[in-house]
Amino acid sequence: MHITLESDYAVRIVYCLAEHGTRMDAAAIAEATGVTLRFSLKILRNLASGGIVRSFKGTKGGYELARSPAEISMNEVIEQVEGPYALSRCLSQEGYDCNRNKDACVHCKFVHIYAEVTEMVRKKLESISFADLLEEDCPGE
Repeated sequence: MHITLESDYAVRIVYCLAEHGTRMDAAAIAEATGVTLRFSLKILRNLASGGIVRSFKGTKGGYELARSPAEISMNEVIEQVEGPYALSRCLSQEGYDCNRNKDACVHCKFVHIYAEVTEMVRKKLESISFADLLEEDCPGE
């Protein structure tokens, strides 16, 4: 998985809901985040199916976070949209065939480096909750 535009938008949508702290309709979310309404709806459905966002139907419907911002990490949002993060295809794609000799892959030094970096990124993203992001000084600044 690579962090795509959809993942970036999903993080922005969850942040928007955390920042507002109330139920918002999809049009308001789209306007506040700069994401098209159609793409926002697609992302919101995905986030709702993953238990990150709750959706409500009807005239007073809309979307809100399913849990407190402190209980939702950046990693959870990104992985809900994209699947488990991996720096290299050799770590994430089942059946991926390395273009090297099969015997050489057993001794490949790159896969170990990629796995270590992947774990570092995953841990960092897991350590940042949306409550952290709501604070004046964002993590990593």
